Amino acid sequence: MEHPVQVPTLPGASFRLPPQLEGLRRLSYNMWWSWNPRARALFSRIDGLSWSRYRNPVEVLSQPIAWSDLLDDPAFMAEYTQVLAGFDRYMAGGREHWFNREYGSALHGPIAYFCAEYGFHESLGIYSGGLGVLAGDHIKSASDMAMPLIGVGLLYKHGYFRQTIDADGHQEHAYPDYDLAKLPILRVLGQDGEPLTVSLELPGRDLFAAVWLVQVGRVPVILLDTDIPDNAESDRPITHILYVRGREMRLHQELVLGAGGVRALKALGVTPAVWHLNEGHSALQLVERTRALVAQGVVLEDALERVRSNTIFTIHTPVPAGNERFDADLARRVIGPLYDGDGRKGTGGVPMDRVLELARGVDGDSSQLDMTALSLRLSNGANAVSKLHSVTANNTWQGLGNKQILAVTNGVHMPTWVGQPMRDIFERYLGAELDNVDARNGSDRFWERTEQIPDVDLWEAHQRQKLELMIFARNRLRHQFARHGESPGTLEELEDVLDVDTLTIGFARRFATYKRAALLFRDMDRISRLLWNKERPVQIIFAGKAHPADRPGQGVIQEIFARSRSPQLRGRVFILEDYDMRVARFMVQGVDVWLNNPRRPLEASGTSGMKASANGVVNLSVLDGWWDEGWLGDNGWAIGGRETNPDEGAQDHSDSQDLYRLLEQEVVPLYYGRDEDDVPEGWTAEMRRSIASTIWRFSTIRMLHEYVERMYMPAAGVGVKKPKVRRPPTEAS
Repeated sequence: MEHPVQVPTLPGASFRLPPQLEGLRRLSYNMWWSWNPRARALFSRIDGLSWSRYRNPVEVLSQPIAWSDLLDDPAFMAEYTQVLAGFDRYMAGGREHWFNREYGSALHGPIAYFCAEYGFHESLGIYSGGLGVLAGDHIKSASDMAMPLIGVGLLYKHGYFRQTIDADGHQEHAYPDYDLAKLPILRVLGQDGEPLTVSLELPGRDLFAAVWLVQVGRVPVILLDTDIPDNAESDRPITHILYVRGREMRLHQELVLGAGGVRALKALGVTPAVWHLNEGHSALQLVERTRALVAQGVVLEDALERVRSNTIFTIHTPVPAGNERFDADLARRVIGPLYDGDGRKGTGGVPMDRVLELARGVDGDSSQLDMTALSLRLSNGANAVSKLHSVTANNTWQGLGNKQILAVTNGVHMPTWVGQPMRDIFERYLGAELDNVDARNGSDRFWERTEQIPDVDLWEAHQRQKLELMIFARNRLRHQFARHGESPGTLEELEDVLDVDTLTIGFARRFATYKRAALLFRDMDRISRLLWNKERPVQIIFAGKAHPADRPGQGVIQEIFARSRSPQLRGRVFILEDYDMRVARFMVQGVDVWLNNPRRPLEASGTSGMKASANGVVNLSVLDGWWDEGWLGDNGWAIGGRETNPDEGAQDHSDSQDLYRLLEQEVVPLYYGRDEDDVPEGWTAEMRRSIASTIWRFSTIRMLHEYVERMYMPAAGVGVKKPKVRRPPTEAS
């Protein structure tokens, strides 16, 4: 199985290109451009204004463009030729990669990866946050490693909400209406050459879903869409909104994802060797696969065992309340006819009583269909997303599925998240290629030589990325405050805030209450003195969304906004609205300190701190999630310890006191300790250790090596070969 899966598609948007530039079409419809800086720069040269507005090649190429000027520009044509040649080499290669050398001929089919959301780039808004971005990074690295993998998800026409914050700090929600013809997606063709549509038998009607493709390098990801004329008006919105609030609509979404995804793969003639459920949202694919086997004459229990044998499951949340559950009566009504049967051909064979038995949670509540419990009981292997999360998950789900929940710590796709100035430094002094960060594939282990980077150059690269963040943030704040009706004088003041020479703390993530975003403000006098110190000032940038149904989380946003406009903190604390992948890139590349203070052990992993660390940003975090294993004592700071107090108020007080102590006595003094060149030598040493401890160890390449050897190959019945090279010396035992 050496070659990536091929999915036939219809042509894309009808924009016209000169014959000499026709290669732009295939380049624009492959998300490879999202992590290739030269490709993005090429589209920006075509139409800089459109690129800055849309950041989407298909949209750019749909605009009126003076092609003759570009054709007459030798520099542009040379760059186009080189970028396209690099893309074609990338797509044609792959056999030399570690996976294909070791296992390429052993698999009889691809790995099918199911997830409810994917974060590839901000222009394709089918993600909400960490889960989707992790899935996007997983897919990108699978492409870089030339793994035979195919993704399955949903195409949300209205995506996830766009956030604004009003003048009183209230979060407001608006859902975009995407024009599918101007997105980097293509309509999939079936084996008969017609646009592919799959159907599901629901109570009293059939539900249809069109199948689309987003090509991510070498990896296809198929997306299902119910907003088509074949469906009743009441069914068309099923795939409109990611994480819709209504429980019945959510169950319909997860039926389309799980069962519809299985049927789409079958219609494409794809027979996976391994099925990977990334979170429990797609758990109904297990029931659908069982139903299909029973329809072929396999005995129910044998069918369940066959499904279990080649399925793996990744759990992302540490407590049962964070996992998907549906009322059993609702499940019987919505999915019962498909699996219990209603007399129509293709239904029945899997009694709902058996499904609900398999989906009974750890509390034994038979009135709920627990998607995580169902996934655990019907998987060959299960994994948590950090070592600490594995301990928590095993304690939480003890006994379900009779298996140990392993730890495969998350990683990030380095080419997507490391800023260009820092990449230039890696290339200049270390000969490093972020596209080839793979200690198992013979690549140069450049992260072990970061001491070769001169202090002044490392600092200048960071300051460049920081300046880019400050310019972006000022513009974003200007638009926010103008909408609030602030005075021209107030808007003019924004030119003088966010000084690039001021120690800058970043806090950006989902605003759930357990993440304690307002922990810094427990002692207002103390934090005010810290921020307004004349010799050693500090500023803080917040960003993040709360789910529309999470009123307490929205209350945290309102509190932080009020703090940011208070006389004590105004001009030192800022909150940016509409957190997305673009805002995230500026933040993780540009702040000095990445703050994370969840209530341990409720953070399963967290990946934003990994992205920051890879850019030389220093972490200041509670020992939770990935940081519990990522902190080495000299690559950042740990807030508190590993013991937790059941009294949450006492724990919050203790952690806040330690946070203030670290900032006052260690973080701020180290940052402002400068040499004769005004470079903070002690700080740059901390930056180097952050980079060295992250680039490989917390990359999705390392993560995928573990998935292959610990999860995928055992589920495929393939023997695992032992690593031939040593592990990085900083890697935990």
